[in-house]
Amino acid sequence: MTTTTAPPPATHWATRAWNAAGLIVTAIIALLWLAPLLWAANTAFKPEGETTLIPLTWWSENFTWEAFEKTFIQSNMLRWFLNSTVVAVGVTALVLITAAMAAYGFSRTRFRGKGAVFAFVVAGVMVPPQVLVVPLYDEMLALGLVDTYWAMILPQVAAPVMVFILKKFFDGIPHELEEAARVDGASQWRIFWQVVLPLSRPALAAVGIFTFIFTWNNFFWPFLAVSDPDLMTIPVGLATIQSSYGLRYAQIMASAVLGGLPLLIAYVFFQRNIIRSIAHTGLSGT
Repeated sequence: MTTTTAPPPATHWATRAWNAAGLIVTAIIALLWLAPLLWAANTAFKPEGETTLIPLTWWSENFTWEAFEKTFIQSNMLRWFLNSTVVAVGVTALVLITAAMAAYGFSRTRFRGKGAVFAFVVAGVMVPPQVLVVPLYDEMLALGLVDTYWAMILPQVAAPVMVFILKKFFDGIPHELEEAARVDGASQWRIFWQVVLPLSRPALAAVGIFTFIFTWNNFFWPFLAVSDPDLMTIPVGLATIQSSYGLRYAQIMASAVLGGLPLLIAYVFFQRNIIRSIAHTGLSGT
């Protein structure tokens, strides 16, 4: 007696068709998003004379490193890399420390007016950075910090949105864990440092990653805070390259590729942490 296998239900094929369609649409969107980046990299490797040819072409038979060499020779690119690293790492470290402490205070302590104070802090998200430029600059000038690393770092440490994210994450940590540590004689600081923070690594990773990326790409405040060429960050330095090179597209694109390369490398090595951080903190829905 022979048996026949029943054909798969129609819903199974429909699901596979929808998945395939979704994959195709996602691939098309990814290609559209990557097209400007690929064009920038392609232009950076072309000879300067080929960047303005009409019609435009993707492929060149004379790919060269000349634009990158001139960028390093005619600009202070290595110094800008160092400045961006110092500023981005400094801001990220201070934001993690201050935002975590503030968020833990709002999440675990009770005091009169806590709701109003927290609302005041979160309201800072709605304040455009441009509104604070004049008072911040006057403050840095009064403190004698203009044209220093601190002038670029300190004003970027205030991050209300990061306090909000960490506070919501701390709210989800069971109070029983802290009560158990308190019974064992742990102080409030020790509970925060040895119990809460280790459990908050996904949220801290998300805050650190997004703070670093935002600080590295920030142009507006570092452009105003420093005028010394030796203190310029990558975005500010790229603006000077563009104005000095004029229509030298290959060198402009080469400098842009070099400026974004560290973020690309960071994403390649930490992509799992980035995706996991977004998933654990619910940032995809905010």
